[in-house]
Amino acid sequence: MGQQEVYDFLCKNKGKWFTSREISEKLKVSIGSVTMSLKKLRKTNIIKYKNTGKRNTFMYKVDKR
Repeated sequence: MGQQEVYDFLCKNKGKWFTSREISEKLKVSIGSVTMSLKKLRKTNIIKYKNTGKRNTFMYKVDKR
């Protein structure tokens, strides 16, 4: 499980926001591996993210293009 699987999931659901927990449940992989992949993807600026207001909880998406 890597960044590519997480990125592919977000691409298939363009424009929709997901938490790392939701992505983990949909892909049936551990939340830890999803979180690490999302952190790496955030550094590349190919995904958008926003803070939900809850402690350390972010939502992620890929823009429609």
